[in-house]
Amino acid sequence: LALRFNYLHAFYSEEGTLPMRLLGVDIDPIYRLMCVHCYSGSLVYQQILLGVQCLVAALFTFGYRTRLMSVLSWFLYLSITLRNTWLAFILDRYFHYLLFYAMLLPLGDAWSVDAWLSESKKKGDSGKTRSTEMIVSIATAALKMQILWIYFDAGYGKFTDPLKGWTYGADPLPALDSYARHTIGSRYLYALLGPFGLRLLTPTVVWVELLVVPIALLGSYLGSAKIVWTAVGLIWSLHLGIAATIRNTVLLSLIANCAWCIFLPPVVQSKFVAVRQIPLKQHIPMILLVASFVAGSVWFETASNECNQSMKHIWSPLLHNRWNVFVGAEEYVTWEIAPGKLQDGSVVDVWGNKNHVDWTMPGSGTPCTSTARPGRWRSFPYLAELEGESGEVLWSYLCRQWDSNNNADDQHPGRRLVRFKFFMLQADVLPNMGFSATRKRLIKEYTCTNGRSRSSQLEGSSVDGEGGGEGEEAGGMHVGAEL
Repeated sequence: LALRFNYLHAFYSEEGTLPMRLLGVDIDPIYRLMCVHCYSGSLVYQQILLGVQCLVAALFTFGYRTRLMSVLSWFLYLSITLRNTWLAFILDRYFHYLLFYAMLLPLGDAWSVDAWLSESKKKGDSGKTRSTEMIVSIATAALKMQILWIYFDAGYGKFTDPLKGWTYGADPLPALDSYARHTIGSRYLYALLGPFGLRLLTPTVVWVELLVVPIALLGSYLGSAKIVWTAVGLIWSLHLGIAATIRNTVLLSLIANCAWCIFLPPVVQSKFVAVRQIPLKQHIPMILLVASFVAGSVWFETASNECNQSMKHIWSPLLHNRWNVFVGAEEYVTWEIAPGKLQDGSVVDVWGNKNHVDWTMPGSGTPCTSTARPGRWRSFPYLAELEGESGEVLWSYLCRQWDSNNNADDQHPGRRLVRFKFFMLQADVLPNMGFSATRKRLIKEYTCTNGRSRSSQLEGSSVDGEGGGEGEEAGGMHVGAEL
């Protein structure tokens, strides 16, 4: 949540890429009611609301008024997602589902301020050792079933990949060989295992995802802490490996590991563990909420046509429950560049906010999508098809942002951005950590002058050539002449 402060102006305010005057036209009354972040487009309002949301999250983490804070956390997270569903990634889906089940779990009963306050009120109880209980409820069972579904959906998607990228015989490269080249950690992994080791490890990931939850459930059923810890340790190692070898996956890996805390066995000296069952009268609202949520997800995935209506109705952010990511091997790496011409005639990189244009592959041999603008900015290049006022507002923001960041006011008119071209660059993934020659595709050409603009979209236009070498769009001199 704290990282969102970096994106409030660009993606949540009225001066950004999706002002409420555009979003508010299409959303229905339920959407408008649920999205408190849609009540105002003021940047100050968004900053205050996000600050409150961070405070609520902190209180929830420390366990103060845990139940109330969990409800507020879930509601506010859904609200901020609704404000701009362009920015919704699988990380947000994880938070959405875990916070939903957190509302139904007795998280405040242990390791919390609530538990400490409750114990301190009991007379003569200060010297007692806190009892350890295994809590059984509809919510605990439903959360474990949700985790089962997450890993089954992810593993099955890889297992049934038509191109067989997650098999030992993948051609030309197994999936891990194509993904594990984005970070320094991945380079060490490649040096340690080599191509054969990565090829051998690739199908292992699929079977871990498919079998790790059933193994953990079996361990819980048998009361075997060793089996449970083996499953938990295995999946934690997998996610930490993903975080170390694939860029932009650290937060996703950490939240995925947090979900597995529901499986952890009690740490007690005694052989026996007290089992506390939630009373039946408390089960009824849990059953209604969980059954409604599950039925809604089934309806959304099987019978509705709401998957592409996330900017109109709440059902996609609320009920979408698919997890088939990293399904196939990565065939190429992608990054963006936006050479622009200033009023003084100089050529700059608008996307990277740099005073020079560099066509070479970014990341010192570890390229990835949108290296110049990570985080929520990764969604920006995929909005190129927006038309009308929505497209105009989207692309004009880069002009206004450049002028603001570079003090292009009346005292420095030469720094004003006149026009730019937005390119998507790709390089095929080759064996032995190699990459092909860079391909360049012109996504958008945009002119911004005195508050007015003229833009053209050139989908599919491409120029092949080595990055930074000779070619129509390959060098700064050629780009400058065109611009």
